Amino acid sequence: MQLRPRRREEPEIVVIPLIDVLLMLLIFFMVATTFNRMGALNIVLPEADSSAAVHQHRSVDISIDADGRYYVNRQEVINTELDTLKQAIAKAAGDDATPQIVLQADRRTQLQAVVRAMDAARQLGFVHITFATSQPPEGQ
Repeated sequence: MQLRPRRREEPEIVVIPLIDVLLMLLIFFMVATTFNRMGALNIVLPEADSSAAVHQHRSVDISIDADGRYYVNRQEVINTELDTLKQAIAKAAGDDATPQIVLQADRRTQLQAVVRAMDAARQLGFVHITFATSQPPEGQ
């Protein structure tokens, strides 16, 4: 018979697996945040009192940011040359001979960049060109 009190071991909290999980969560959120920010285009559309909705079976969106960079269907065009822009528009249009071209130009974009996009579309034979605008705030 043993009369001495039994020595109890203190419980330990193992923090190494917890740190591993926290680091994985941190990496996940960093990657997700970076991906989300890269996917958005920073374009402030000019305002117009009336805007018509586009009702066409296929449309090609050409976005131009304030620095004059082109995006065709949210894919950045590698340079601002007319031939490169024409190739990107033709690729986005595919087999459709009469797609609706929607120009989304930032209000600070130089007019030359907008004219170049219109010229590229017209040289490809696309004549249905629409400008995207935003509604002015109420009360103005």
